[in-house]
Parts: sequence; structure tokens; C-alpha cells
Amino acid sequence: MHNALKDAIARRWKLLVIQGAILTLLGVLAIALPGFATLTIELFIGWLFLISGLAGLAAILALRDIAAFTWGLVTAALSVVVGILLLWHPTAGAVSLTILLTAFFFSEGIFQTAAAFAYREVLGGSWGFVLLSGVTDLVLAAIIVFAFPQSAGWTLGILVGINLITSGYGILTMAFVGRRLAKELGIA
Repeated sequence: MHNALKDAIARRWKLLVIQGAILTLLGVLAIALPGFATLTIELFIGWLFLISGLAGLAAILALRDIAAFTWGLVTAALSVVVGILLLWHPTAGAVSLTILLTAFFFSEGIFQTAAAFAYREVLGGSWGFVLLSGVTDLVLAAIIVFAFPQSAGWTLGILVGINLITSGYGILTMAFVGRRLAKELGIA
């Protein structure tokens, strides 16, 4: 398995460079234009909910005789409603998504911080990284809260931008390993 992966990376490293560069560029653009990126993300999520809800309604209506019909109908209809609301009121949708993201960061930060201390002996030297992750989540939540409601206009764009940059960088590092492997294996 490892040899197959090495071979694939060595043979396709140029494609990984392109992918990594595109992700990094999109991340930089998202950070440079956080309001635009936030609105784009919010609208995309709205379409995802609407389309998945419509598909769910079509599927559940074709299966009226199953035991979970009511549950399936309610969840599919809820997806449609959420999708419509996100598309109809994108600013309110960005605010709602920012609130959810803040709650997630706050919860994850508390649990990771507690886990870092509780499992310090088990985690060994990595417990500090778990603690750092938890504290970082709490700091992010605090920044969003203290800048609210203005933070709703940039939070999603900045965070997705950071994600795209780090993902792009990770792929680029893998591509450069692939280039080295290609030279070692004599692949052009």
C-alpha cells in the first residue's frame, strides 16, 4: 500500500502542485475578500440544504409505507426551509452560521482543554498540543463574540481561507515529496 502511494505521488506530483497552488490562492482570496467569501459560503450552504431537502422529500414520498416516514418527511422539509431561509436572507444566514460556529468553537475548546489536563499522562508530550488546540478554539470564540455582530460579515470567509491555505500548503509539501521520489525512481 505504501509503495503504491509513493508511486502515485511520484508520478502525479505536478497535479498536486497545481491543486495545492489553487487551494492556496483561493485561501488568500478568501482572506483578502472575507465579506465576499462569507456570502459565497453562506449561499453555497443554502443551496446544499435546499437541494438535499428536495432530494430527501422526493425519496421519502416514494417510501410512504416505511416506519420512519414522518421523521424523514420532517427532516427533509426542515432542510428545504433552512435552505430557502439561507438563500432568501443571506445576511441573517451568515449571522446564524457565525453563532453556530462560535458555539462549536466554545464547546470544543472547553472539552479539548479539559481533556488535555485529564489525560495529560496518557497523551505524553502531545498533551500540550491538545491544550493549545482547546485554548485556540476558546480564543477564536472570544474574538468572534467580542466583534459580534460585525464578525458575522467576515468569520466564515477568514476561517475557510485559513483552511484552504493550510490544505494547499499540505498538498504542496506532499507534491515536493513526490518530486523528490520521482527523481529517486527515475520518473520524468
